[in-house]
Amino acid sequence: MAELTISAADIASALKKNLEGFEQSLEARTVGRVAEIGDGIARVSGLPDAAVNELLEFEDGTVGLALNLDEASIGAVVLGDTSSIEEGQPVKSTGRILSVPVGDGMLGRVVNALGEPVDGKGELVGTQLRRMEIQAPGIMGRKPVHEPLQTGIKAIDAMTPIGRGQRELIIGD
Repeated sequence: MAELTISAADIASALKKNLEGFEQSLEARTVGRVAEIGDGIARVSGLPDAAVNELLEFEDGTVGLALNLDEASIGAVVLGDTSSIEEGQPVKSTGRILSVPVGDGMLGRVVNALGEPVDGKGELVGTQLRRMEIQAPGIMGRKPVHEPLQTGIKAIDAMTPIGRGQRELIIGD
């Protein structure tokens, strides 16, 4: 009977070859529980590190938006069907802040609250994601207002000239 011999160098090279393609995929997520659910709002406990506008994932895959952060719980707006969400179900923190697609690819498209297309025209092309809440640029960094905005109401146009791009509250019918 023939005896098999394997050298230590052969074992080491085989191990190195197998380890080259290895990628560690460890994902740590904080998990809380649904304390209350009603009227499209879920009160979630056990997520102390959640941020404002962070997306939360419920057990059925429905997404919620963390808005009201208290010490003991979080008030989250459920962005989907709430019929399958029940008290005691787990809620995962995603670590993602609400972002929406922006760009020329959004023109003429209909999207839901998460920026996903709902008009049946396929995926969004020519867009990039931008956080929903960002710091506004300083007044000196903005483009100056140089073009008038005509409202079509002579009294407003004469008494209160408004510049295009200027923030101005106009109250009326």
